[in-house]
Amino acid sequence: MSGAAQDPGISQYLEMLRTQRNLSPHTVSSYQLDLADLASFAKGKDLVSLTYFDVRRLTSIKHAEGLSARSIARKLSCWRGYYRWLAEHVNLAANPVDGIKAPKKAKSLPKALGADDAVRLVSHMPGNEATPSANRAMFELLYSSGLRVSELVGLDVADISENAYASLGWVDMAQAEVHVTGKGNKQRIVPVGKPALDALRDWLRVRTTLVKADPHPLFLTERGTRMSVRLVQLRLKAHAQIIGIPADVHPHVLRHSFASHVLQSSGDLRAVQEMLGHSSIAATQVYTSLDFQHLAKVYDASHPRAKK
Repeated sequence: MSGAAQDPGISQYLEMLRTQRNLSPHTVSSYQLDLADLASFAKGKDLVSLTYFDVRRLTSIKHAEGLSARSIARKLSCWRGYYRWLAEHVNLAANPVDGIKAPKKAKSLPKALGADDAVRLVSHMPGNEATPSANRAMFELLYSSGLRVSELVGLDVADISENAYASLGWVDMAQAEVHVTGKGNKQRIVPVGKPALDALRDWLRVRTTLVKADPHPLFLTERGTRMSVRLVQLRLKAHAQIIGIPADVHPHVLRHSFASHVLQSSGDLRAVQEMLGHSSIAATQVYTSLDFQHLAKVYDASHPRAKK
């Protein structure tokens, strides 16, 4: 048995997918290739005889061959579905694919700008930008305090509690702090740097001319409505292109940059965790990988036994 076409059970299963489930020819073809892998691995044995350990070994082989976690997960899903269907037609002790998981996907590191690029991005406002004061204040605050963009646009001009309304976030200019409500309604207070405070003071003078129906939002559009996440994303991307930063810059890049730059300077993972509002230190630890290149340079330059 060298392929799916020679196995009557697989042929019947594929026919069912075509006629009863009305899957596209492309999808059925993908299923056929995945099941051909399984049949080839069986080397002439009946597929009913394959065990959990056989399928796990095949999964390990595919992983060792360099197949991506996503592709392995797709194959497992296909095989699991086939055995589920097979159990309706033959005596199958157990589904040999049940309990087998694909290898974990490689965790992509967050992208962070270099310190020089990050400072240039938030401080340099060319004259051809229509709303420089709002942009500078928002961008400075994102980088200064590592806010999520949703937290940024949720900020109010002050701590307001009236009738049924209560602020979720605000900037305390006197204390140089921003109060935010993050994921899971978790509240935190994060320091705000002097450049961000200066930018906010400039923006507040402009903001008074834009206030209309809703007096609460800190950041307003030209129409007087609360700034949206999407508009901040568009403005930041356009701004980065104007000043010549080639990276695909979005608000989370500034959050990543904040975290990696503070961690690089301080080495205090717990403090960065608190400022980011992460519930688990594991979510913050990814930033330690960002700093590896810097650490490697320090090691090479300073350790007596480092390779020169």
